[in-house]
Amino acid sequence: MDKRTFLKLTGAAGAGLVLSPWLGCAPGEAPDHATRTEGTTFGPEAFKLPDLGFAKDALAPGIDAETMDIHHGSHHAGYVRKLNAALDGTSFSTDGSLEALLADVTPENAALRNNGGGHFNHTLYWEVLRPGGPSAPEGDLAELIGRDLGGLEAFATAFAKAGATQFGSGWAWLMVNGGGKLEISSTPNQDNPLMKNCVEKPGIPVLGMDVWEHAYYLNYQNRRKDYIQAFLGLVNWESVAARLEGAMAQVK
Repeated sequence: MDKRTFLKLTGAAGAGLVLSPWLGCAPGEAPDHATRTEGTTFGPEAFKLPDLGFAKDALAPGIDAETMDIHHGSHHAGYVRKLNAALDGTSFSTDGSLEALLADVTPENAALRNNGGGHFNHTLYWEVLRPGGPSAPEGDLAELIGRDLGGLEAFATAFAKAGATQFGSGWAWLMVNGGGKLEISSTPNQDNPLMKNCVEKPGIPVLGMDVWEHAYYLNYQNRRKDYIQAFLGLVNWESVAARLEGAMAQVK
């Protein structure tokens, strides 16, 4: 399937993106999560809300500026604030990175699971939605989608279904599983594939789609499927490819 067919499938033709320069991390560069040596203690501002790196109206009309403002400035900021409050004064046996904390989190640790997951998930979400990049998967990413998921059309259909059928709030994921293959999954609430003690299908996420109502309700009301099609037309595949490269290096 060529790019034109992919754009048609995802409903992205004529989306009219307003491109803005990326002001944050380079593709694949890790965000500024707190990282500590083993045994040190978390302070009250261990984690920070990342900048979007693009204008709030840059994804319109697919995702409107008001939704972006509330989603980033209220919901994501709230997860960061509650995560810091939960961690303040505590010490973990990991290196202190958010990824390491989530890899060790258990179902009983609700504060870290919900708020750490919320911070990680949204940070990834902004990165894979930043304007720019190719309009469809290319190179190794496209090759692996063909190998593991049956091609771009099959991927888009399966990924959209994962998001549409996630009951209530949650996320759809494209991830690298422990066998080094791409896999699609979904999780409730703010869970993600890093949480091996909490989810059915663990892995390393490279693309995440938020299907909580706050991600789309102002623009789409209860039309989640319309939001999903818009999302697929806004993905920065360069960022996804960079995450894939990092994930594949970890599972080798």
